[in-house]
Amino acid sequence: MEACPLCTGLSVHHYHSDKKRDYLQCGSCQLVFVPRQQRLNASAEKAIYDLHINDPSDAGYRRFLSRLVSPLQERLSQGSKGLDFGCGPGPTLSLMFEEQGYDMSLYDLYYYSESSVLNNSYDFVTATEVIEHLYEPNLVWQQWLSLIKPLGWLGLMTKMVVDVDAFAKWHYKNDQTHVVFFSRATFEYLAQRDELALEFIGNDVILLRKLT
Repeated sequence: MEACPLCTGLSVHHYHSDKKRDYLQCGSCQLVFVPRQQRLNASAEKAIYDLHINDPSDAGYRRFLSRLVSPLQERLSQGSKGLDFGCGPGPTLSLMFEEQGYDMSLYDLYYYSESSVLNNSYDFVTATEVIEHLYEPNLVWQQWLSLIKPLGWLGLMTKMVVDVDAFAKWHYKNDQTHVVFFSRATFEYLAQRDELALEFIGNDVILLRKLT
C-alpha cells in the first residue's frame, strides 16, 4: 500500500473497487484516494476539463456557487482580497465576488497559470469543486494556507464521503479526474492539525479560518 497523499500516513487499507479503479483509505486522516498508477496523465485529464462548460451568465451555475459565496461574504470585510484557485476556463465565482466589491485574482493549472499570483497574500482563498482533483493534496493544502493572511478564510466546495455503502453507489467517484475524496472526519483532522476553525455549511461547503 502506498502512503496517504494528504497526511503521508502509512496505515492505508483497501476501501472499495469498481470496474475502473481501486480506492484506498488512510486510517489516520480518513482520506479516500485512487492509487497513483490508476490516475490519468495530464493530457487525458485536461481533455476532460476542456469539456466543462462554466458560463458566468448561467443563472443555475451562479445559484450553485452562491452556496459558498453567500456564507463566505457574511464573514469577510468589504474590499477583502481573494484568490479563486482552480477557477477553470470560465471564471464565475470570482466575478460574483467582484460584483460585490471584492478584489479577486485567478489561478488555474491549465487555464490561468500565471504563477505570480501565488506570491501574494490574501484575505481569502476559494476552491470550488477543486480539492477532489488534486494529485498532491497536501502540497496544495499547505500552499493555500501559506497564501492566506492570519484570520483569513479558506472556502471550499466538494462532495464528501459518508460511508463505504454510499460510496459504492456514488456517482461522484465515477469521474476519473476525481482522485481524492474527503469526509467530515478528514476536514476535522486538518483543522486540528493546522489550527483552523472549521464550519460545515450544508453537505458540500466547508469554511476554514486560519487562527494564527
